[in-house]
Amino acid sequence: MRGLRRADEIGDLATAFETMRASVSDKQAQILKLAYWDSLTGLPNRVQFRDAVVQAVAEAQAAAAALTAAEGAGDSAHPQTGVAVLMLDLGSFKHVNDVLGYRIGDLLLGRVGERLAQQMVRDGDLVARLGGEEFAVLLRGGDAALAESVAQRIAAAFDVPLTLEDHTIDMGAGIGMACWPQHAADADVLLSRAEVAMYAAKRRTEGPLMYHAAIDAASAQTLSLLTELRQALERNQLRLYLQPKLILDTGRVGGAETLVRWQHPQRGLVPPMEFIPFAEQTGFIRQMTMWVFEEAARHWLLLQAEGIPLILSVNLSTRDLLDTELPQKFDALLVKHRVPAEAFCLEITESAVMDDPQHALGTLNRLAGLGFKLSIDDFGTGYSSLAYLKRLPVNELKIDKCFVMSMETDQNDAKIVRSTIDLAHNLGLTVVAEGVENAVVWELLRALDCDEAQGYHMWQADAGR
Repeated sequence: MRGLRRADEIGDLATAFETMRASVSDKQAQILKLAYWDSLTGLPNRVQFRDAVVQAVAEAQAAAAALTAAEGAGDSAHPQTGVAVLMLDLGSFKHVNDVLGYRIGDLLLGRVGERLAQQMVRDGDLVARLGGEEFAVLLRGGDAALAESVAQRIAAAFDVPLTLEDHTIDMGAGIGMACWPQHAADADVLLSRAEVAMYAAKRRTEGPLMYHAAIDAASAQTLSLLTELRQALERNQLRLYLQPKLILDTGRVGGAETLVRWQHPQRGLVPPMEFIPFAEQTGFIRQMTMWVFEEAARHWLLLQAEGIPLILSVNLSTRDLLDTELPQKFDALLVKHRVPAEAFCLEITESAVMDDPQHALGTLNRLAGLGFKLSIDDFGTGYSSLAYLKRLPVNELKIDKCFVMSMETDQNDAKIVRSTIDLAHNLGLTVVAEGVENAVVWELLRALDCDEAQGYHMWQADAGR
């Protein structure tokens, strides 16, 4: 250090070396921080959390071995020698980003980290942000009972809305738990099973969920079902049915909705509720939508050749609306089959639009620009009907069957149906009522000037001809 005080060249050189050493040290510290800490929340990141779980399991194994040797017994599941991991996935974080912006989203993540840390009362516990909207908690020396207690405490904390600037945000979370040694033999399997439990908890929305073997069995069934669905497309096991849409004023068929069914080689005709939600969840719905659209184009050409000009309705999912290439894909199929866009009505749900309103609106505008007719399916069951209806380039509203089926006996449902028809007509839209199951409801809808109807009553009428 004496050289640093010299005013000659050696002193300058010593100063330069010291500055360089300090700079290298600072950079190493920054690299280390980026490698092990989450820059947004200041919490440990996924890498550091995994290392901590590995260390906790190793220490627990050593403690269990020592306990076994001391007591002459083999109970390695003693509470003091256990390890518990909790994983959390925030419920509506994407919606916060979309509606309030990324700055509020970043603030929210910071507050979530603080709220989690407040629930930890033991020095050895660790809270981490794994990435995105996922957080995790490590309970050293923790068993299933402690994990359940902490998870319930966290769930209760998340029941209290967060206040950010002028915004009050309800923030739920899917919480999954797994414990060593009950559920896993090593740290990585422990982390994996806590994550499996977390996603299962998020799907079920019934509170924190402890890992159990049945969840993995369901995961295995999921993989099997996905493989079978891919094979169903490749082996022509899917079938397209047309449900007629009758014009209420004349009783004539004005169009039809395309419905996909799965002709399984062992299970027979599989109903849509057993595979469509799964296809949406996994993203496979995009391939299925393209299959349905292409089959609908073939059906339209056959009907046209027989002198039956119908508009065929095709359902679009949330995943479809988020596909920026969807308009180009549909346009290519129109050219391939020499079918006009006006031959189709694309049905969307309010919830599908609201998952990403700006993105969905852009896709819908491009589809409308190509000439497709657009319809809002299950109208009245979403949470943004009036706010977004005036912005969407739609031509048709479909009243959900939950209102139509009971309008004969429930005056409130009858009022909802009447108001929806008036609203749609005032906006220049046609109205289709779903779930028409008898002649009484048919006549009620005619009296209300509803345009078209779908439902079991039409199948009965068709079968009686």
